[in-house]
Amino acid sequence: MSDDSHERNGHESVPSRSRRRFPEISSRAYEHPADRSALVALRRLSGFDTVFKALSGLLPERSLRLLFLSDSVRVSDAQFAHLNDMLRDACYILDLAKVPPMYVTQDPQPNAMCIGLDEPIIVVTTGLVELLDEEEMRAVVGHEVGHALSGHSVYRTILLFLTSLALRVAWIPLGNLAIMAIVTALREWFRKSELSADRAGLLVGQDLRASMRGLMKIAGGNHLHEMNVDAFLAQAEEYEAGGDLRDSVLKILNALPRSHPFTTVRAAELKKWAESRDYQRIMDGHYPRRTEDKDTSVSDSFRQSAASYASDVKNSKDPLMKLVSDLAGGAGDLGGRVRRGFGGFASGGAPKDSTPPQDGPPRGEDPDPTP
Repeated sequence: MSDDSHERNGHESVPSRSRRRFPEISSRAYEHPADRSALVALRRLSGFDTVFKALSGLLPERSLRLLFLSDSVRVSDAQFAHLNDMLRDACYILDLAKVPPMYVTQDPQPNAMCIGLDEPIIVVTTGLVELLDEEEMRAVVGHEVGHALSGHSVYRTILLFLTSLALRVAWIPLGNLAIMAIVTALREWFRKSELSADRAGLLVGQDLRASMRGLMKIAGGNHLHEMNVDAFLAQAEEYEAGGDLRDSVLKILNALPRSHPFTTVRAAELKKWAESRDYQRIMDGHYPRRTEDKDTSVSDSFRQSAASYASDVKNSKDPLMKLVSDLAGGAGDLGGRVRRGFGGFASGGAPKDSTPPQDGPPRGEDPDPTP
């Protein structure tokens, strides 16, 4: 557990092993730059403020809380005591003053969420509780506490209601296209916020192997003896670098309807962060404090996010990202590369034109028009 025995703001010591604590840590310390930039883009989306204000007053949050209270098991010293210990310790480590209520709900699908407009509540499914061991579950609880500290629960709740209760908000005078644009933007932010929460989970558990095991189990079930971390991460490498431009487009289309990033990608992102100087600085006690949040410039945060995106594009092995990087760098023969990359879409096989053209396509023509 945390470094010392403690009893503060409802947090009580649960001895296990020594873990570092991060007093007054700001969520900026662990938030993924893509999370912050996606949220900035979401807030700038036309119509978002209107929907947000309308839903804030309409969503039956009290009903939601009563539903979990009546039909789920509330975690406490008397029920799921081991989860309650993990929850209080996670809040102590991340210095979250008020411990959010936590419920276990009957569902064989492994899942967890942090929702709520006024105050966050954490929900975990029985499928997840039965799948993970203690240290893996600790990372998940820390993941959800990270969502609470970052204030993610508000936007996650709005996405939940917009997607699952769409008929109830159909009367809002924005039109279906506008609603779907907001849902798509929310999903994009939702996926990025998961990368931030994974980092929070690692700060709480402080055991990268446990975080990796948990992600592997979510992907492949309770068969760790049949799985290998290095091979699992190699899948992420193959996923990112493999294929051509057609595969890059298919990756985007596959990701659009998802609420979470692909599991191998999450594992690779978390491992990369765990090996970074940023993570080590936090573990050494050097991190932004909440007292400094009011002095943080939104434009500076956006510039940092943009710089992170630019670095990701530059270093990415994905064919589409390489093309974008070359375009930004002024590389020649991009038209020919696009034609060769997409040529196989029409036939489903290899690109039709394997000979590089000397010049780009004639002006005004599509490099490879598809039917």
